[in-house]
Amino acid sequence: MPRKEDNVPATLRAWKALEALVGADRPAALAELAHSTRLPKPTLYRMLDMLESARLVAREPGSRRYAPGPRLVALARTVMLNGSLRAARHAVLARLVEEIGETCNFTMLDGTEVVYLDRVEAAWPLRMTLSAGSRVPLHCTASGKLLLAMLPKGARARLLARLSLARYTDRTITDPVRLEAELVRIRAQRYSTDDEEFHAGLVCVAVPVLDARRRTCAALAVHAPVSRMPLSRALQHLPLLRRAAEDMAGTLEA
Repeated sequence: MPRKEDNVPATLRAWKALEALVGADRPAALAELAHSTRLPKPTLYRMLDMLESARLVAREPGSRRYAPGPRLVALARTVMLNGSLRAARHAVLARLVEEIGETCNFTMLDGTEVVYLDRVEAAWPLRMTLSAGSRVPLHCTASGKLLLAMLPKGARARLLARLSLARYTDRTITDPVRLEAELVRIRAQRYSTDDEEFHAGLVCVAVPVLDARRRTCAALAVHAPVSRMPLSRALQHLPLLRRAAEDMAGTLEA
């Protein structure tokens, strides 16, 4: 008797495989994907091979596990930057900036960098301008350290091994052991700081934005010159940041 899955068009079966891959916490083996998609292994293998050739799927080096490919990651980033999704996110940021009085941004992990998906500038003459699509390092920014810290342990280790840990200021953490200890602390407290680690004179605080499965998918942050907002004062805004992060999560589910 034909199975229900056999009647699903090939395009939708491929989409089902991509959804399972994106939803996994780590690179997934063929058997795991076959179980979650209920597709026969030979069919799934051929499908993944086709998706890999299109760079929508990537096989993890040295293993038989699969992960989202660069083309799929780029598509996800483009969707998040799309204007039809931006209005609600921008409104959340604008409210937060009005409450705090400093620049706030919404960021996401993209390879070995942080990409700015949206940003609302405060009306101050002294500020650092970064438009949507800008990229900053992971190891010395509040959002970057937060997104690193909230990754599953294996994924975090693999990503840390790829980072150069370049020094940007006298406060940049360039020692892998110190950085790992910092990430453990961030994961426990569920917020991150940049205490003049990326730019001298600039501080930042970031909190996680969670997806429907309560996984960190993005970060929401405020930053300002230390002369105007010392880090101790920035930390007082954590309740506002966390509330805004919940509102931001709601825009992702819409």
